[in-house]
Amino acid sequence: MTMTVQPQPDCPDPSVIAAQNDAFRKLACLGVPPEQPIQGRMHVTRSLMEAGDGFMAEAVKATGEVDAFEPENDPEGWHDFGAVEIRGETVFWKIDLYEAESDFRYGAETPDNPATTMRVLTIMLARDW
Repeated sequence: MTMTVQPQPDCPDPSVIAAQNDAFRKLACLGVPPEQPIQGRMHVTRSLMEAGDGFMAEAVKATGEVDAFEPENDPEGWHDFGAVEIRGETVFWKIDLYEAESDFRYGAETPDNPATTMRVLTIMLARDW
C-alpha cells in the first residue's frame, strides 16, 4: 500500500496578520496611516452610535489605542478581537478578514496578503453581543 501525503497549504504567519490588523485598527480609529495600503472598513453598532455624549468617539479612540494582547484572549495571535472599558461599560471590537473581491461572502484565503484581504472592524457594546 502506498500512501500519498497531501501538501499542507501554507499557513499564514500570525505575526504578519497581527501587524496588519494593528495597522488597520490604528488607521480606522486614530487616522494613523499604515506603511503599506490596507483595505477595510469600520462599522459601529446602532447602540454605540446612540450612546451619546461623546461615548462612541471615546470607544473608537480606545479601540485604536489597544496594544496589549495575551494568549488567553488572542489564541491565534492575530490581534483580531479585544475589549475596552469606557465609563464602566464594556465595548468589544472584532476584525473579520474577507476575500477583497467577494462582497464579504468568503473568508480571506490568504489573510496575510493585504492586496487580497478586506478587513472589517466592528465596534459594539458588549451587551449587543
